[in-house]
Amino acid sequence: MKTIMPLVLLSSVLLLSVFAITQTGTPQSAATNWKSVDDAMGRAGQDQPDGAHKYSMPRSDLKITLDGVDLKAGFALGSWAAFQKMGTQSELMGDLVLTENEVGPVMQKLADSGIEITGLHNHLIRESPAVMYMHIGGHGEAVHLATAVHDALALTKTPGASPAGSASQDLGFDSKQIDATLGRAGKNNNGIYQFSIPRAEKLTEGGMAIPNSMGVATALNFQSTGNGKAAITGDFVLVGKEVNPVIKALRQNGIAVTALHSHMLDEQPRLFFMHFWANDDAMKLAKGLRAAVDQTNSAKEKATN
Repeated sequence: MKTIMPLVLLSSVLLLSVFAITQTGTPQSAATNWKSVDDAMGRAGQDQPDGAHKYSMPRSDLKITLDGVDLKAGFALGSWAAFQKMGTQSELMGDLVLTENEVGPVMQKLADSGIEITGLHNHLIRESPAVMYMHIGGHGEAVHLATAVHDALALTKTPGASPAGSASQDLGFDSKQIDATLGRAGKNNNGIYQFSIPRAEKLTEGGMAIPNSMGVATALNFQSTGNGKAAITGDFVLVGKEVNPVIKALRQNGIAVTALHSHMLDEQPRLFFMHFWANDDAMKLAKGLRAAVDQTNSAKEKATN
């Protein structure tokens, strides 16, 4: 008994460990400690359900208008960076919202630090003043990557960490009706109503699965403009054969396509990101967005980032 019991206990521990790995994909005892990365970024990130660690860096310093609408930072001006552990290394993906005169210095600082620029373009049109969106990627030691992003952002007027806002801010339209129309539940994020809709198929880059929270889920954002109306923006994540059916669905419903481009360099399958804009009755726009979503291979279950 003295020799058998330890073996039985050891076997039980191993079985429990295997079960934990099977259920979560990673050993439960190996939960990632991101504190040193938070320190390097100069702000706290948020653990995501899919395993990524994400930082939100809204450009609340910018005063941008489009067709008379003052764009809230969380609506269309949200810089972000997300990290995913890959063994002893980490993957970085992100999107930095920049003024035109910030683009050059930030690009140089990132390039000098070994961060890849994977996209640089507009997401909207006619906004004033104009803003650009710089997509970034990297692989390496997480603190080094975080330090590089922090030092690049220091060349901009991106605000530091700020207290969380109220998730209960009035939306100005019936969110339950919007949910019913889109067939999934949105989230009230400081007065912006947001949907995150992942694709149904597996997405990879460099042979590794990309978590949805690292920018590969279709994003739909609503910002109230009064009297039941809303401005909408975001981006559809599409494969090639879906691009023109989605354009057709959006345009038939009075929603303008404002950009079409890539955000990454070697993802599989190849993805296209389509940005859009409209300001109209919120329910009417929700129906238009649903018509476009129905043209895509999107996951059916509800999802949040």
